Amino acid sequence: MKEDPPAPHHSQARGGALQEGRLEAERAAALAQIEALSREFDGVVAASRASNADDEHDPEGATIAFERQQVAALLEQARRRLADVEAALARRDTGGYGICESCGRPIAPERLAARPAARTCIDCARQAPSRAPS
Repeated sequence: MKEDPPAPHHSQARGGALQEGRLEAERAAALAQIEALSREFDGVVAASRASNADDEHDPEGATIAFERQQVAALLEQARRRLADVEAALARRDTGGYGICESCGRPIAPERLAARPAARTCIDCARQAPSRAPS
């Protein structure tokens, strides 16, 4: 059974407003990136339709297909980033921001400064199976 998380340290309370601003800035940046990548993706798709090319047989087709996949991957990454930031904002609203989801201890302010949407403290992040840092 998980223990109740400890009360935030005084330093976390002071940094709360700063982190809130960082989270809002991260959210705005992610939304802008998604918008830009969506336009780019739509442009690549339109270009591939306009060329009326068979990707398999057209020398440019492979390039268009690769570009489409690359932009799609970047778009998915930006959407995950937005989801992480929105989850951090939700944790902030419920009082769980800055508390490690794995061990329940406070996340170091330095980690939150570097990764405002961090879900885990550095110790738990190091112990977690290899995946995108949280």
